[in-house]
Amino acid sequence: MAQAKNTEFEFRGVNHLALVCRDMAKTVEFYRDILGMPLTKTIDLPGGMGQHYFFDCGNGDSLAFFWFPNSPDAVPGISSPAQLPRRGSFISAQGSMNHIAFDVSPEKFDEYVEKLRAKGIDISPVSNHDDSPTQVSETLNDRVFVRSVYFFDPDGVCLELAAWTRSLNASDVDPAQRPMTEADLHTAA
Repeated sequence: MAQAKNTEFEFRGVNHLALVCRDMAKTVEFYRDILGMPLTKTIDLPGGMGQHYFFDCGNGDSLAFFWFPNSPDAVPGISSPAQLPRRGSFISAQGSMNHIAFDVSPEKFDEYVEKLRAKGIDISPVSNHDDSPTQVSETLNDRVFVRSVYFFDPDGVCLELAAWTRSLNASDVDPAQRPMTEADLHTAA
């Protein structure tokens, strides 16, 4: 059977799948300690917005989790963010799928952004992720680890084109950064 070929974009698979968790410490315990997925990137989001952690799920692919202090409890049917990043609330419910990131070549990233625009796709401002997913930087530096752009499919599923700009290493995980727990929500209130 001949394999279908995408003639528009050279997707290399899924860069990462980002979900929302209720308790980052329990999430780290389950994925790292029980399933054995290495924790490869930890991010404290700016302004107390939460945390974003990445786990290696094999073949260079990642499973990522957001922890938002104000995220709604999981509710069937609340499955995606209301707005694109940097345009409004990007929070989604616990246990929901926040977005799907398709891995693309860094060399093709700008071309693909222009291709989306040319097709009339409404996209977020282009971002070079640094220690803050909300920081927009047109210049790459040693701290930038992925370039990305977000957009919605016709059903409101949030999608991302993501291009790794460097390999992640041990310095990307801050050993002093404590994963937030469900109890932290109650002490902050």
